[in-house]
Amino acid sequence: MADSTQKRLCRLDEVAEGSSRGLTASCAGRLYDVFVVRKHGELYAYLNRCPHTGGPLDWVPDQFLSLDRQHIQCATHAALFRIDDGFCVAGPCGGQSLARLPVTIKDGEVYLDEQKFCAEGD
Repeated sequence: MADSTQKRLCRLDEVAEGSSRGLTASCAGRLYDVFVVRKHGELYAYLNRCPHTGGPLDWVPDQFLSLDRQHIQCATHAALFRIDDGFCVAGPCGGQSLARLPVTIKDGEVYLDEQKFCAEGD
């Protein structure tokens, strides 16, 4: 069982290896679009907001990865971000990073630490 600051996002098995999934998280009663990526058995979570345009990264629901599935890709201008840390490696957002989210996995469930998420601001 998660503590009261952890909010369930999804089940781990709902995010297949090498894939991504869009979700919704809340902070202080406000909803945010977020997404998770599963790669090499690890799960990475980010705010669904391009650091260059401020818009969402996906153009089709749950599609956040480049065709080769090696990077997160912005649908607006094709910027590429490393999956493991969200750092922009190509495109107009050079030197910027996606906002990483504090998540944990417990008993096959993915939880967002809402207290840390809200403390980091948006």
